[in-house]
Amino acid sequence: MAASLRLGRQGILFGLKLSKFNKCLWATHSGQEHARHFFKSSWVLGVAPLKVEMPALSPTMEEGNIVKWMKKEGEAVAAGDALCEIETDKAVVTMESNDDGVMAKILMEEGSRNVRLGTLIAVMVEEGQDWKQVEIPRPDVAPPSAAPPTTHEAAAPVVLPAAPSSHPSPKPAPSGPLRLSPAARHILDTHALDPKLATPTGPRGLITKEDALNLLKKSPAPKATPVTAAPAAPAAPSPVTAPPPPGSRPNIPPLSVPGKPGAPGTFTEIPASNIRRVIAQRLTQSKTTIPHAYASVDCDMAAVMQLRKDLAKEQIKVSVNDFIIKAAAVTLKEIPEVNVTWSGEGPRALDSVHISIAVATDKGLITPIIKDAANKGVQEISTNAKALAQKARDGKLLPEEYQGGSFSISNLGMFGISGFSAVINPPQACILAIGTSRTELQLCEDDQTLRSQQLMTVTLSSDGRLVDDELASRFLDKFRANLEQPQHMILA
Repeated sequence: MAASLRLGRQGILFGLKLSKFNKCLWATHSGQEHARHFFKSSWVLGVAPLKVEMPALSPTMEEGNIVKWMKKEGEAVAAGDALCEIETDKAVVTMESNDDGVMAKILMEEGSRNVRLGTLIAVMVEEGQDWKQVEIPRPDVAPPSAAPPTTHEAAAPVVLPAAPSSHPSPKPAPSGPLRLSPAARHILDTHALDPKLATPTGPRGLITKEDALNLLKKSPAPKATPVTAAPAAPAAPSPVTAPPPPGSRPNIPPLSVPGKPGAPGTFTEIPASNIRRVIAQRLTQSKTTIPHAYASVDCDMAAVMQLRKDLAKEQIKVSVNDFIIKAAAVTLKEIPEVNVTWSGEGPRALDSVHISIAVATDKGLITPIIKDAANKGVQEISTNAKALAQKARDGKLLPEEYQGGSFSISNLGMFGISGFSAVINPPQACILAIGTSRTELQLCEDDQTLRSQQLMTVTLSSDGRLVDDELASRFLDKFRANLEQPQHMILA
């Protein structure tokens, strides 16, 4: 009984001690919560940002250029508002906001080029938050536009300080065979300098152009060995303009200085736009991966010319190219075997006829699309073509206005080109090249009289994997019939 009372008294004391411990622990926990809330406040860490990243505004887009910001820092933004204009590989597209908030910080200024997809270009904050206290997230990967300078800056201190540590002598003798860059070899040979006197700073002991120029500055000009090289050294302080010695290897022409007239044999670097780079990639892909086949035919345009005059009397203005688009669309509807594209697994038959028309712009060639052209009249085709051509020149085409064409037309007739062969626009199967119309005399076999004809040469470039020669011939024959008899296109 005494033992039971003693155990009960010890249990009560233990319970009291445990309650005091819990109160202390609760007070400590509450203090930690207050500290945690304090350090999480915007006054200490900043406001949580809403990231604005470089989006993919076209299927082939890999990077873009910031053309213009439509919102300023501190300005309110609603979902659907235009944030900035971005130059893609096809056109200048307006980027819209997906969230409501306030523009807090613009990280990529106007004029930023070659910004990779997913790169952080700006940050926003939610409505009601202090945008000046926004927390700028650290970028995971630096944008490519800043990558080359950082690479060179990082590479310089790694290579240069290593030379004094391993070679204390200011002019170390390189071990093994000498390695010279073409520019360094040209400078040293022109001024008769000993390559062993140069201090190599390039990778793996390479004597670069800068090393040769440094050696040239240290070498006295009057003590040059060749008589012809001595007067040339003071007259041409830069070895770029020095003429190469007879019998030397041809070198790459040097860069000319911006803002100054270039010396003979120099060139100037021209930065390529995103559109120009994509055009180059697609043309190279087309000519190297698609087996091009060509077929040409002459079309009599007399009926089209007469119909244009009749329509002009009724104040309906259409061009010859509008009739060509209509004839091509109707022919594709009549011969659906040509209305196909090539995928990685094979041919794909298309259900609709969308004609891509080539439009020349300052930044390159672009092909806006006249959708469902077979079911549209010539006047409607003319209206759509003019509107799309103007948007293409202004760089305002939407992605859906230049993606998904099934057949392309390139017309150089207005430039006086009699005939040419165009490059296929992948994954399409064909492109039709249109030349100018010309007047020729033809002998009429019925009455042996001469009559004039308005002939126009068209050349079909076709993918040999999809359209063989016989199918291409049938297409051109049907196209010529539709163009020479425009009333047939209405019946079709």
